[in-house]
Amino acid sequence: MDRLRAFEVFAAVVGRGSFTRAADALDTSPANVTRYINELEAHLGTRLLNRSSRRLSLTESGEALYERSKSILEEVADAEALASSATVQPRGRLRINAPVSFGIRQLAPLWPRFMQSYPDVELDIALSDRVVDIVEEGYDLAIRISRAGPATHAARKLATSCNIVCASPAYLKQHGSPKVPADLAAHRCLGYTYAATANEWHFVDEQTRPHKVKVQYVMHANNGDTAREAALAGQGIIWQPAFLVGDDLREGRLVPLLPGYRMPDIDVLAVYPSRRHLSAKVRVMVDFLAQAFKDGPAWHVPPDAAPARRRRVK
Repeated sequence: MDRLRAFEVFAAVVGRGSFTRAADALDTSPANVTRYINELEAHLGTRLLNRSSRRLSLTESGEALYERSKSILEEVADAEALASSATVQPRGRLRINAPVSFGIRQLAPLWPRFMQSYPDVELDIALSDRVVDIVEEGYDLAIRISRAGPATHAARKLATSCNIVCASPAYLKQHGSPKVPADLAAHRCLGYTYAATANEWHFVDEQTRPHKVKVQYVMHANNGDTAREAALAGQGIIWQPAFLVGDDLREGRLVPLLPGYRMPDIDVLAVYPSRRHLSAKVRVMVDFLAQAFKDGPAWHVPPDAAPARRRRVK
């Protein structure tokens, strides 16, 4: 049995939730997929998948093997891509999609450095907060701000940012400050159109207990900076990533709310169609961005630098 191939087949079955879809992705037959899974289970002496006519589920052993298989396959793909890219000069047009605010604030200052290092690569940058289909729309690479990685594409985490609930001192002076998440239901809130949880805001407390609250929006915006401007003008409460509101918090223009509660962090991801046969131009861009963010940007931890006197708003 080719164990590396078996790991690849197993990971494809789990990732796509189906023997048939895994066979399509691997350009083989469902019978071959079944054979590899059966041989892998026999080799390991344990069942990896629970099968029914409607769905597949992982056993405890399967869960452990799936996580390890993904790591092994990523390391192998990285080694192959590294060997390939070392012999190929990065060149040609590189189409990149990125969110608007992150693209302007965090990525735009990096592009001149990349262009100087790789003069044969032509950058084509498109900014949009909409989640694009990178294959259908012809992108080589997308930067995503997400709580979960893509289900069907390869991704590399570049950084982590916390989400922060905040409001201006003027708003809090007029409307008061929420003490627990449930209090947000009585406040004016500013929404982000593409938020996965819509108008339901999720928190965990210091004991990691979950809390969620449905809020009432007085404005939706499909761009974070638009909601930020409304919050700065005293029009409501927002939650936004620290890379967007960190400076405002440090300078006291916005005040962090709900001490003792926090929203789930989000990852900054470089997403590309596949790890296999990764082009040299995509490889060097992903490595460049990983290096640029490797020390942990200042915004990846909660900015708690606003003077205490500015936070004492009742």
